[in-house]
Order: sequence, then structure tokens, then C-alpha cells
Amino acid sequence: MKNHPDNGSSKYVDPVGRPAPMSDKVFQRLSSFIHERVGIKLPPSKRTMLEARLQKRLRLLNHPSYESYVDYVFSDVGMEKELRNLIDVVTTNTTEFFREPKHFDYLVNGVLPDWIRRHGTRRLKLWSAGCSIGMEPYTLAMVLSNFAEQFGGFSFHILATDISSRALQTAVKAVYDEDRISCIPDVLCKKYLLRSKDRSKKLIRIAPEIRSLVEFQRLNFMEQFSFSNPLDIIFCRNVIIYFDKPTQERLFKQFCECLRPGGFLFIGHSESLAGMNLPLVQAAPTVYRRV
Repeated sequence: MKNHPDNGSSKYVDPVGRPAPMSDKVFQRLSSFIHERVGIKLPPSKRTMLEARLQKRLRLLNHPSYESYVDYVFSDVGMEKELRNLIDVVTTNTTEFFREPKHFDYLVNGVLPDWIRRHGTRRLKLWSAGCSIGMEPYTLAMVLSNFAEQFGGFSFHILATDISSRALQTAVKAVYDEDRISCIPDVLCKKYLLRSKDRSKKLIRIAPEIRSLVEFQRLNFMEQFSFSNPLDIIFCRNVIIYFDKPTQERLFKQFCECLRPGGFLFIGHSESLAGMNLPLVQAAPTVYRRV
């Protein structure tokens, strides 16, 4: 039948405009490149997900097949114009305000009081690594601002990074649906959130005094990174689960190099440092201190 693909060829397009399934060769080429470039491991079980996410890019760029699209991405022009869009497609931006709330309780009740005793008014430096659309760093900014009201002279700076340009654009705008704020305590909602004047839109925006406390930058973990001054706290939660074990250990070693001795690393509750040779001791569940 003429309308059926020939041996799974990725050049076939069905009558409603969907490309043929991605061939083994194309998937392997693409998954190997993604792993090398951004560290994300895409096993064969993720092929259907990848196909679905790439369909919009194929339509926008008028590519009839995944093979054609991948050839374009690997061209000089594609590397310049499409690579960031590909990265946006394959990265996952699942996040929420006050995600894993015990971390923020430990930060306020365990880390910060000891920080005040040890360092007085020295500025606290934090990094939200893999910040997605900004909910984690804005949660940190609200928590720390609320804490600062009780301790005169306490100051801090939050650097928030992600590899996804699209996620960072959303983070900088700081506009979210109202249904995303249910985890934020009422007292912080009243102090730090602005509601849309058009009540039919049901949107909120982070207040400017909180937005000003967060600096957003694009950063790829697969590229070398460093900081001019050591960091005091790193939040890297629910990010490394997308990397293989060797990449995870390499990244955590690099994080430790960026941390000041005595500084803290917070990881996701589904993540583990087991079996890794790192200069860290556990301070609380999924919270580690640099030794």
C-alpha cells in the first residue's frame, strides 16, 4: 500500500500529518548527542516521549520526518538556530513552590541560625541549580526575606540557573497560574505575591522586591563552570535523576569544589549519593555539609 511506510522509514508522513515513527538509527543518533551535550540519558523507553515532544518542531520547521529534522539540527545552521529549541524539548521542567518543604524548614531552623552565629552579617550566597521556571529560587527568596526581617543586617544573593532558555524566560517574567500557589503559606502570599487586576485571568506575579533578589543565568552542567567566590548553599534537587551514575558523581564533585567548607548541598528526596567519594557528611535527610 502506497500510504504505508516502507520498512519503518522515517520519511513517511501519514494522512493527518504525523511523521512515521522514529527509526532506531535516528533515535540512537539523537539520544547519543543529547547525552553528550546535556548529560540527559534517553533509554529506548523514552522514544515515544521524544517523538511526541518533537512533532511541534517538525511542523514549525516544515520537516517531513525525524531524520530530516535531525540532519538539520546537526548542520551548522541548525546548531546555531535550533539547538536551544531541541534542548528545551528534551528537558523536563516539573517544579512547584515549596517542593519538599522539610528542606526549607531545615534551612530556617537549622542552617540559618548557625550561620548568623558564625558569620554575622556576611552575605549568604546560594545557588539554585536546575531552577526550571523559577519556583524554587523564588521560594528561597521568600523564605530568606521573611527570615531577614527578624535579623537585622542579614543579606543574601541567589543565583538560579537552568539549561532551558524557555524555562528561564518564564522564570524572569515570574507570572504563574493561581492554582500553583496553594503550597505557599498565606502569610507569604500576602507579603510577596501580586494578583492580576483582571480577576478573570487568575494569575499571580512575584513581587518586585523578591524578583530583584534572584539572578537568572543559562548554564549547561556538561560545560565547565566555576564561581569567583565559594558558595554557601547549593540546591540541586530532582535534577541529577536524569543523568547516568558517572555523570552524577562528576557533577557532585564539581559542586563540592564550588562549596565553601561548612557549606550545604540539598538534593532531591528521590536522589542518593550512595557509593560516591565526596567530601560531604549528612546533616539531615538529603542535606549534606561540605567538610
